Amino acid sequence: MAPDDWAGLTEAAVAAMRRAYAPYSHYPVGAAARVDDGRVVVGCNVENAAYGVTLCAECGLVSSLIEGGGGRLTHFVCVNGAQELIMPCGRCRQLLVEHGGRELSLMTPHGVRSMDQVLPDAFGPDDLGVR
Repeated sequence: MAPDDWAGLTEAAVAAMRRAYAPYSHYPVGAAARVDDGRVVVGCNVENAAYGVTLCAECGLVSSLIEGGGGRLTHFVCVNGAQELIMPCGRCRQLLVEHGGRELSLMTPHGVRSMDQVLPDAFGPDDLGVR
């Protein structure tokens, strides 16, 4: 899969979405991202009866990234149960900055955007002298 193969990443996000655990909201979400070493990592949302401990799809994706050896995210896609492109929530945008940086490319409902456009002036590892 080429680094800019958005269709392939979207297919991976849809497959992840189909494994989501969303019995409360009935809003399954899947996410997929390319890593700088060529891997594709995915995640799906996992709800909980105690709503505050629900995990977004991006949380699972980042866990998969770290468990698989780490690296930097380069391209990211997120979809809902209708297979529509959706935007990461604020918390997840912060996760993506941490693991993809300001140059991470996201496919959005309005086209490809950089993380810097999606979360301008983000606070991240660079601000703490890490990386």
